[in-house]
Amino acid sequence: MPMTRVAIAGLGAIGREVARRLSRGMPGFMLACAAARDRAKAQAWLDAERITCPLVDPEAFPAHADLAIDCTPSRMLEQVCRPMLEAGKQVIVLSAGALLPRSDLIELAKARGAQIIVPSGALLGLDAVTAAAEGRIHSVRMITRKPPRGLVGAPYLDANGISVEGLNEPKLVFSGTAREAAAGFPANVNVAAALALAGIGPDRTVAEIWADPSVDRNCHTVEVDSDSARFTVSIENIPSDNPRTGRITALSVLAALRKLRSPLRVGT
Repeated sequence: MPMTRVAIAGLGAIGREVARRLSRGMPGFMLACAAARDRAKAQAWLDAERITCPLVDPEAFPAHADLAIDCTPSRMLEQVCRPMLEAGKQVIVLSAGALLPRSDLIELAKARGAQIIVPSGALLGLDAVTAAAEGRIHSVRMITRKPPRGLVGAPYLDANGISVEGLNEPKLVFSGTAREAAAGFPANVNVAAALALAGIGPDRTVAEIWADPSVDRNCHTVEVDSDSARFTVSIENIPSDNPRTGRITALSVLAALRKLRSPLRVGT
């Protein structure tokens, strides 16, 4: 089979780990190019890692790559995704929350024969949720607990004057729909958006977010009640260099890539 050429948008904690793995060699894939806001810093890192990879603008991705991985902040979704989708190619999106108000991108992918892939990321159980959605899901609830420092700077907290400094006990900082959670915490709870897309949608999926000084990991619990199963899944993710992101997120991207080319696919 021909090699799949991969572009990476954003060389932060996730993008760097994926770039390292691809540069070391992953059967069927090659690192074709990357994009970064600070090109000088990105080039210095690539040189230090001895990774040969041209830095280009996201608009140029279709000329270099068959698949792009969007590891950028949610505000960059349009700039990274649209050129690839227009060209009928694939995009792996980590900022799932940014997809909720952008149904036009999903329609574009449909019209061009392209594909948007949202990996499981920091959340277990998406396979079970998508299976349950083939029947009838009655309710979905997600409870997220994060170290307070991982929530600092969230737009919802700033807009509502909510402080997470100096806490000595857990504090409920948000309760509402997954759509509201994704908008108010764009760097924190893309898992809520992915859960909503897999299940009953962003307006029926309920989310709670806690700032909890007693935890040092990003913790998610999902409760699903459906006509085929009732289940609860929990995960405690070790933060990456970026406290807002779990280490498993980059590994989930790599697993999604392998599944695209694997002769044996496990999971729906």
